[in-house]
Amino acid sequence: MSTFEIVLSVLLLMFFAYRGYTVLLLAPIMAALAVILSGDTAQMLPIYTETFMRALGNYMLAFFPIFLLGALFGQLMADSGAATAIAKWIERSLGSRHAILTVVLACGILTYGGVSLFVVAFAIYPIAKSLFRDADIPKRLVAPAIALGSFTFTMTALPGTPSIQNAIPIKYFGTNTFSAPGLGLIGGAIMFTLGILWLRSREKAARAAGEGYGEHDDNDAGLRAMVGEADMSGDPGRTMPLMLALLPLVLVIGINALFTYGIFPGMDWAFLKERFPTMDATRQTGMWALIIALVVSIIVLLLVSIGCWANLQQSINKGVLGSMLPIFNTASEVGYGAVIASLAGFAIIRDAVLNVSSNPLISEAVAMNVLAGITGSSSGGLSIALQTLGADYLRMANEAGISPDLLHRVAVMSAGVFDSLPHCGAIITLLSICKLTHKQSYLNIAAMTIVIPLIALSVVIALGTMFGSF
Repeated sequence: MSTFEIVLSVLLLMFFAYRGYTVLLLAPIMAALAVILSGDTAQMLPIYTETFMRALGNYMLAFFPIFLLGALFGQLMADSGAATAIAKWIERSLGSRHAILTVVLACGILTYGGVSLFVVAFAIYPIAKSLFRDADIPKRLVAPAIALGSFTFTMTALPGTPSIQNAIPIKYFGTNTFSAPGLGLIGGAIMFTLGILWLRSREKAARAAGEGYGEHDDNDAGLRAMVGEADMSGDPGRTMPLMLALLPLVLVIGINALFTYGIFPGMDWAFLKERFPTMDATRQTGMWALIIALVVSIIVLLLVSIGCWANLQQSINKGVLGSMLPIFNTASEVGYGAVIASLAGFAIIRDAVLNVSSNPLISEAVAMNVLAGITGSSSGGLSIALQTLGADYLRMANEAGISPDLLHRVAVMSAGVFDSLPHCGAIITLLSICKLTHKQSYLNIAAMTIVIPLIALSVVIALGTMFGSF
């Protein structure tokens, strides 16, 4: 019975999140409910200020720059016309005959280059619906195609991806965004290949049934109001030269790799000890490399897109403000996780998860999947899991001779599986953007974001267990 209050608060969190209530308010309320049911009512306020808020603040302290710079970079890519230029180039190169591949590649290139998935969805949707209409492919497959390119291999598997999910384990494992690059590439290739094959099979089945594009209201008027704060896109009519549009994306990955593998490993950090005696610089370099890469790419983007701005000040403000809700939502979920971890019943849950398998990779995968599914957020579930169990997994990995890099990659890929259950905010927003319903598209979205990533994750765990990190 000591776990009852935790299970109840989790179920209510899932229910109300699916109903559309903000996690920013839900998380402290459900944490308070768990505390009350556990009999610790007298300690409610200290738990809120010293546990919930401290965990929230520590998360903000660690990851605010990545959220801020990532959202700003994505907004500038959209408003400068760079995102549209890249998408149009892929459209011209492949044409409507390869509409599905075009959409997936366009989303993949943009998200791997650091553009927010919401920006990508807004930028690609108008092009995707036009391509699908011309190719007479059912519109219900637009959302799964965008999901495959944005929510899967570029978010969790490909080495060096600047997604927040790929940055979160750095703090806990002392790794970097390029952790286990070979396994990440294999996992990413599996997701991409199986995803394309699945969508092509759905296209062929629809053609055989004579389904076609279908009758849809494709008038985008009022779309931004419908999705509210998720509207981070710029003017889709603005474009810029292709080479200039690609340059910032290349720099994000290239500069990150340069500092990760070239500059930082050769530096002597002894000069920091006097001023920061408790800091282990080698555990921070992964985050520092990503911050430098994003800052340089933003500066370069501003320089190469001079004259492309309708209102640069508005774009900057919109990008910065666009980072606030995502980071506060995730940080609030982390605070919730910290409160749950402080309750007596959590010890039972923790021991059950840690003992799922003698293989720490399998145990870690289960924990990340469960918490990502509960929160409906890959970053939220990953953060809660690592906040509460990260030290345990690192200890278990060290005892088993498993590289922290392999822990990193498995954790990130695991968080990107059950995060996209029906109550996931990103899925709800994507369907809103595409003017589709769960009934029309969710089964194919689930194939892209749950079933296929689970297959890729299983292969990576098997290879990592047999051969270690590579």
